[in-house]
Amino acid sequence: MVPAQSSAGPRSRTTQRHEEWDVPQISSYLNETIGPKLVAYMLGKSTQTVARWAAGTQRPPQPDVESSLRGIFQIVQTLIEVDSRHVARAWLIGMNPQLDDRSPAEVIADGDLRQVMTAARAFASSG
Repeated sequence: MVPAQSSAGPRSRTTQRHEEWDVPQISSYLNETIGPKLVAYMLGKSTQTVARWAAGTQRPPQPDVESSLRGIFQIVQTLIEVDSRHVARAWLIGMNPQLDDRSPAEVIADGDLRQVMTAARAFASSG
């Protein structure tokens, strides 16, 4: 794993609490885990913008976009706790009966992270 920097000093991604992750770490993790196109789609941003956040070469997004980024991260973490990253990505792009047969990614892109988190928790608890 790539070491992560925090105000407390260097720590590996695996030991750093998720609440301590900054925008570059979260963006990089999501790009690696579910793919940059899917991340960009859910945030309504370009893949280039998300890549610049991951690289730390662009200022962090506005608070509402950062909140969505962190919400997506939390959803992905919920899914990965019970299955692989490939299943998490498939779950995000597939139709979901709990979301009126819309994909979780589409619902997130429309701004309803809470509804998707509820569906992700249901998936995780049935897995």
